[in-house]
Amino acid sequence: MLDVFDPRTFARGVPQDDLRLLRDTDPVSWQDEPEVGIWPAGPGFWAVTRYDDVRHVLRSPADFSSSLGATQIRDPDPADLPFIRRMILNMDPPEQVRLRRLVTGAFTRRRLERFTQVIQERAGALLAGVAGERRCDLPRDVTDDLPLQNLADLLGVPAADRELLLEWTNRVIGYQDPEHGQIVTDAEGRPVNPRSPAMLGDMFGYAEALADHKRREPADDVMTALVEAEVDGERLTDAELKMFFFLLVVAGNDTVRSALPGGVLALVQNPDAYRRLRADPALLPSAIEEMLRVHPPVLTFRRTATRERELGGRRIAAGDKVVVYHISANHDERHFPDPYRFDIERDPNEHLAFGQGPHLCLGATFARLQMRVFFTEFLRLSPVELDGEPRRLVSNFINGITSLPLRW
Repeated sequence: MLDVFDPRTFARGVPQDDLRLLRDTDPVSWQDEPEVGIWPAGPGFWAVTRYDDVRHVLRSPADFSSSLGATQIRDPDPADLPFIRRMILNMDPPEQVRLRRLVTGAFTRRRLERFTQVIQERAGALLAGVAGERRCDLPRDVTDDLPLQNLADLLGVPAADRELLLEWTNRVIGYQDPEHGQIVTDAEGRPVNPRSPAMLGDMFGYAEALADHKRREPADDVMTALVEAEVDGERLTDAELKMFFFLLVVAGNDTVRSALPGGVLALVQNPDAYRRLRADPALLPSAIEEMLRVHPPVLTFRRTATRERELGGRRIAAGDKVVVYHISANHDERHFPDPYRFDIERDPNEHLAFGQGPHLCLGATFARLQMRVFFTEFLRLSPVELDGEPRRLVSNFINGITSLPLRW
């Protein structure tokens, strides 16, 4: 059986050959969930690898729930589930629709576009800071910091507190990576889920204090907009506000943090496309979509079957875990002609990097804005090439690159 579960597999590189074989021979395949390090074994799950099946699962919350078992492959502690379900990511309609209506107004195009100039200045300064060295480790020196600062501006987090956002993101996203995260154990030596209430108390305390500050001193930022959000007389509860802050801190930072070095690596590995883009920057919007297709920030998302269904010729039982592989769907030959070619003029390019259906990413517009501004500045550098082996995050969830040595 092909293993597309072990996070250490993805640290060595996305197993594209195995995913292609699964798409061709077993598109909804049963995957064991063995013990990995200190993390205990799980019951197993169905891996969904074809584009049409992934899209169907994401668009069918009545059959494939985000709430029943939440959205991570590993089962949360049953005692933590009520808490975890307060996050919009782990909700199903109609609750999810109600909350999305309340928060959508915080992400107006006007508010997001207002940050264009400061993002441009920030990206230019970070790249200028390494240009004279003629080499850098891109995540450490440039792309880890850029989305962090942008997100802090968007949320209205004071400059003095911005390193907290990185600490919280690493805690939640990097927990599978021994060099990136830190495993916390309970009194019995069992690992504590980084998304559990026990691990998020400091973040929620900060969110509460920030919300109180925005009520006293409102500003043109997302946290103020969330505090003031009202639809048909309804507002976010304190618990919903804190959980939404958690989602924005983690997802709003790490998706762009993964996409930027992923896009650079795609250019470096495809020098013809890199040369064409440098010669014609007007191709940048379509090039960004192709970067997102070949290197989606999120590898997988989990759903739970609400009832017995058939999918990809398999009988899925009620309560089974169903995990969609965005990274596989974006390379499905049935949907994308010549999917392993990095085509910066690919059209159409209906990738699933930002999801599909009711959970389509709220921050997709801001992510694309940051990518557009960053790559506009990056293309002004002399052509870069690899200066060592990239290092990938140990994760079967986030498609992270933690080290990308470059020279020019």
